[in-house]
Amino acid sequence: MGLRCGMRTTKCQLLMTSLCVMLLGLSIATLSTVTHYGLHFTLFSNISLESNGYRVIHHAAFYFGICLSMTLILAALLSSAATVRESQRLTAMGFFCFALAFLGLIPAACWRYTHSTEVEESMMDVYDLVYEEVRRNASSFRRHELTAIHETVSFLSALAENLALKYLLNGFSRLGLMPVLWLVDAAMPFSLGNQIL
Repeated sequence: MGLRCGMRTTKCQLLMTSLCVMLLGLSIATLSTVTHYGLHFTLFSNISLESNGYRVIHHAAFYFGICLSMTLILAALLSSAATVRESQRLTAMGFFCFALAFLGLIPAACWRYTHSTEVEESMMDVYDLVYEEVRRNASSFRRHELTAIHETVSFLSALAENLALKYLLNGFSRLGLMPVLWLVDAAMPFSLGNQIL
């Protein structure tokens, strides 16, 4: 009886793990799609010149994210089917998909390490191009693009800062680390701790 209960528990754990991996794959696909087609992210891609590398990076990141998400979803589906059917072949195919996903992450991590400033430099090149054209020639088209760039950068930086601080402070309060919250409140010019509590 104990062995049978242990097998059911293990199967449930494997199915929940497969569900979490599938949700991870779906979230990566959603994030890739939003960053590829979202207005805030396509702005630089639409403005940049053909010689600028930002478009290539933008498209490569999208396709890499979609491939990674599909590999994770396939691995999760194969693992779920292998768990339910207790099939060794499906288990092997699921592990092979996981291996492909992790092997795909190695070149991405290497690229991130070796080309850490390439995206920022490409975006700055686009900004410099638009800024110089507005300075030389007061065309309303480039002025509109420059205004859109300023709005996008301020929106994304404010969003990233607020999300990071909110989740950081929420994590501290859930762990019961209130003195850390007081230190963060003392270091901040505004009080986020009061909004969370």
